Amino acid sequence: MAAPFKLTRVPSLRTVEAFRAHISKLDLNIPCAEEPDPVLLGEPVPGIKINGKTIGNRFAIHPMEGWDGTTDGRATDLVRRRWRRFGESGAKLIYGGEAMAVRPDGRANPNQLVIGATDLVELKEIATTAHRELHGDPEDFAIGFQLTHSGRFCRPNEKSKYEPRVAYRHPILDAKFHVTSDAQVFTDTELDDLSEDYVKAARIAYDAGADFIDLKHCHGYLLHELLGAHTRPGNYGGSFENRTRMLRQIVAGIRSEGNAIDLGVRLSAFDLVPHRPDPTLTQPGKPGPGIPDAFSAPYPFQFGINHDDPTSIDLTESFAFLKLCAELGVKLINISGGSPYYNPHCQRPAAYPPSDGYQPAHDPLIDVARLLYVAAKLRAELPADMALIGTGYSYLQEYLPHVATAIIREGGADLIGLGRMTLSYPHLPADILEKGTLEKRNICRTFSDCTTAPRNGLVSGCFPLDEFYTNHTGNDQLRKIKRGETQ
Repeated sequence: MAAPFKLTRVPSLRTVEAFRAHISKLDLNIPCAEEPDPVLLGEPVPGIKINGKTIGNRFAIHPMEGWDGTTDGRATDLVRRRWRRFGESGAKLIYGGEAMAVRPDGRANPNQLVIGATDLVELKEIATTAHRELHGDPEDFAIGFQLTHSGRFCRPNEKSKYEPRVAYRHPILDAKFHVTSDAQVFTDTELDDLSEDYVKAARIAYDAGADFIDLKHCHGYLLHELLGAHTRPGNYGGSFENRTRMLRQIVAGIRSEGNAIDLGVRLSAFDLVPHRPDPTLTQPGKPGPGIPDAFSAPYPFQFGINHDDPTSIDLTESFAFLKLCAELGVKLINISGGSPYYNPHCQRPAAYPPSDGYQPAHDPLIDVARLLYVAAKLRAELPADMALIGTGYSYLQEYLPHVATAIIREGGADLIGLGRMTLSYPHLPADILEKGTLEKRNICRTFSDCTTAPRNGLVSGCFPLDEFYTNHTGNDQLRKIKRGETQ
């Protein structure tokens, strides 16, 4: 039995030189500046305007779903607190806020926001007011709403019960997410109807004053899964044209009714075969390192994946999809990879796994480097009137500002996207821009509690580092779950 590798944790690398040496030892291409450059990171994004606005700096906040709305899809005080912190962050682009279901049965949990139910004007105003109070005139501050249908991961009624609707049958994921019948596969007619729900949702967002909408094509949710529907018959499967029909249909519907709202797409530009904990190295309360699930090649499933070797990526169709987005007038591309439900190391490199995950099988910086590489390759093909938001920065921890500086300097992305890091440290962009330094006590250490909590029916927040959540009633339950006790 092979022993798991020994992880070198980022905080143990005390200097930029030590961090660079570790990257070199791993033979990775992660650009890292000697010092952060607040002036560079504070420059507006050139070449594009979102709803007539220039994006005022190079930081974006990724969508942060909190599992904490009402059961009828409306905002709560927890949601309002999160949106206030988005505005306080100093980032000039709030990319989607959080995933909002276009209809109730498409929710990933029964407390997810539904765009037709929640008060979007209130949420936008909360973030805008907070931004104005701390950072001045919000004329260069853009807010969008992310539109989604959860597809395979629908849980609209009970947090513990999947009610999946899928694009196609999958040999590994069906068993994991309780797909047992072809009746759970969307028909072409149902997808035609669903595209109209997206069009209606876009109108709701426009009327609420959103600067843009994100059409979510990432993380295994329905529109992303449709991109990988190689084995699906009919109008929405097989050819690249068919697998992108939903996006083209939604955009055509939005424009045909005169809705001029700007568009973004968050894309899982690559995927890997689903992973699972290595059973030979699993211990009580501690899953083994992640390994690919059993598969047979050729493997005609998923998007941005090598179908002859699904443990590796293939960006051929990702480039084609980027070209299509440009033709459709999409202005923002937000790059991610894989799915937190079946290969979380792809998009959320972490030192500590969530409860349904696995230990890292290698240094998570390898996964960071993959995200940076993919973003840079796509950015090189981007037209001048589009901007790309990169992903994967939270695991960099102390060296996030150094890598962000190098990425912008070298043209690897137009904006630095921040996800989990802002749950523990919402004012990180402002600190970098105003001080050039970070407060170490607030830095996300990728404990994954913000994922473990919702996976077990609790709200999502940074329980270790955000005092509000440390004192939250859910923290005691979370501690018991992590100790392997019943909830």
